[in-house]
Amino acid sequence: MHLRDLIQFLGELAENNNRAWFVMNKPRYDILREEFLVLVTRLIADIGKFDPDVADCNPKKALFRINRDIRFANDKRPYKTYFSAAITASGLKKPSQGGGPAYYFHINEQGQLLVAGGEYMPPADRLRSIREQIAGDPAGFMKVLKNKKLKETFGDLQDEGKLVRPPKGFDPDSPVIDYLKHKSYIVWKETSLKSALPANLGKDLAAEFRHALPLVTWLRQVRTISTEE
Repeated sequence: MHLRDLIQFLGELAENNNRAWFVMNKPRYDILREEFLVLVTRLIADIGKFDPDVADCNPKKALFRINRDIRFANDKRPYKTYFSAAITASGLKKPSQGGGPAYYFHINEQGQLLVAGGEYMPPADRLRSIREQIAGDPAGFMKVLKNKKLKETFGDLQDEGKLVRPPKGFDPDSPVIDYLKHKSYIVWKETSLKSALPANLGKDLAAEFRHALPLVTWLRQVRTISTEE
């Protein structure tokens, strides 16, 4: 897709985040959105070669809307200033909907590309099930995180929103207690597209998502146990 045009559009949107400007520039948005859809469609096909579980993911449903949900937000700006997509085996994007582990990426108004794999802020039942799986097999979980390609590409798990104290019901002396404090089980990396535009963004994304596969696969096999069971 035309990345320079996308970044330019998003930058202007950030400066004019109102409905009137967006309506005037809707034809630009529609073209860029269609190009982004083509990118995601091809990306799903490429990921499906090494992770067949996502091969049937609907690309239109993988895309996030540009409209922000401002019903309960103090920030009333109506539009996001990034294009984003989440590719999952379930076809659902949001953790609250039971989307499960995802391959996620976005491009923002500053030309920053974020590439991620895993689960971001899963709901309470799901989060507890992941923690219990880690506590029950710490060696198996650490083997995933020590995967060479995963570590070289993304480093360690992101610890955004990490608990200060051990979660209730878990051994504070567990060898993986730091990981049990996490609220998200996700890896990500950020790069600037302004300094060097990729020759083939889709192929680059697929290669990086392939390195996130061990974590996505591990999370996918965690059975979510409802607190009502």
